Amino acid sequence: MAIKKFKPSAGKHHKKRRYPPLGPKKDLKKKKEKKPKKSKAPDFDKAVEKTKRDDQRSESDGDEQQPDSQPISSSEQLTYFFKHLESAIGVRVSSLELEPIKDKCVIELAQELEQDVSNLGEHIKMSYGSSWREILCEGEAIEGKVNPGNPSVLVISSSALRSLELLRGLNSLTKQCPAVKLFSKHLKVEEQVSLLKKRVNIGSGTPSRIKKLIDIDALGLSRLDTIVLDMHTDIKGFSLFTLPQVRDEFWDLYKNCFHQRVLEGSLRICLYGPKPSATKLKNKKKQR
Repeated sequence: MAIKKFKPSAGKHHKKRRYPPLGPKKDLKKKKEKKPKKSKAPDFDKAVEKTKRDDQRSESDGDEQQPDSQPISSSEQLTYFFKHLESAIGVRVSSLELEPIKDKCVIELAQELEQDVSNLGEHIKMSYGSSWREILCEGEAIEGKVNPGNPSVLVISSSALRSLELLRGLNSLTKQCPAVKLFSKHLKVEEQVSLLKKRVNIGSGTPSRIKKLIDIDALGLSRLDTIVLDMHTDIKGFSLFTLPQVRDEFWDLYKNCFHQRVLEGSLRICLYGPKPSATKLKNKKKQR
């Protein structure tokens, strides 16, 4: 039997087998460099960043009081405070208005004690001299003299968390008469109104809630003689004077409820925490 031989068709091409190269593999495709995406942050975020940069320039580096720097006097602290007031809302205090109050409206704290949370109670106690127990610790309301809901001391901070921290530093003064929490986090206005129907010596809170309670006549100011302003800066470098929105709420509260009393000399300011040194302030004046 004859065997037929099959020849490959001329029209068909057999695929050649491709063998991998023997040398090292080369990445022939160049990696495309990723272009940085443009920020889509809204104008508000940009404004916040600009505000922060401006505040950092105005405060400048090293605003925190250095141990080897000359401490800032009470009159210099008041000038520093009023400059922030003017910068924030345009209210200017003349030298004529400043002169009679410059040495008595800002509490000059003891230099030997650090201005931290644990020492706050001791600093406040020392600022009241021998009458501290009667004013800060007694728990009974006295008709015509100590009305309910009228604290002697208000501690004002930029956040509820910070307000709570400072309250812990006041524990030694609030055993007989508990301090009132004056912030909105986890606390309803109705609850705070109820608490303010008793004697209150110390309150700690944020500007917006304090202002609201004053506006509805739940929080009285007849006994108030000291406002403690927390100068602590948060992890982002913001403070009561520089944190957007909170800063505006604070100056609104100060202007409407406290400023006139400060000018009259009946209300003291305590700037608690890191502040510029006297040397730093003098250098700023020279630069101007």
